[in-house]
Amino acid sequence: MSPGALRQLGAAVVLAVLVAGCASLAPKLETPRLSLKGIRMQEASLFEQRFEVRLRVQNPNDLDLPVRGLDLEFELGGEKFATGVSAREFTVPALGEAEFDMLVTSNAATALLNLMRAGEGRRESIDYRISGKLRTKLGLLRTVPFEEKGTLPLRGIMGGREDTQI
Repeated sequence: MSPGALRQLGAAVVLAVLVAGCASLAPKLETPRLSLKGIRMQEASLFEQRFEVRLRVQNPNDLDLPVRGLDLEFELGGEKFATGVSAREFTVPALGEAEFDMLVTSNAATALLNLMRAGEGRRESIDYRISGKLRTKLGLLRTVPFEEKGTLPLRGIMGGREDTQI
């Protein structure tokens, strides 16, 4: 083996060790669980609706989770309903949970029509899905993707009052 090839092989080995070392420094986190606690209409116009959503974050990890922001997409009844971003910082304690509010924006004509149809069919609940990225302050681990599904009672949504909390 020539000295140049030997140097390249040595550099590749050193680089592989450095990459493996850096990867071991990144914390190995279980994905936090997010659940929807409530939704309330804030303002509505023909073209846009703004809702305040209350979310719970559960941290199944042995270390605190310093959250620096969140972006999410919210589906209701299988239809895209709303999106939102939040730069609110908070910490979810190790093996604990935290709740927070954020605003989401919707142009939800289709989803609202489906919601009304579901209410007419005497269904008591509707499926929802939230997905997105939790942005952290954890060194190399900057974003943690999430996806959660659940059901919402139609009684709370279809109540027709702006201050209805689910």
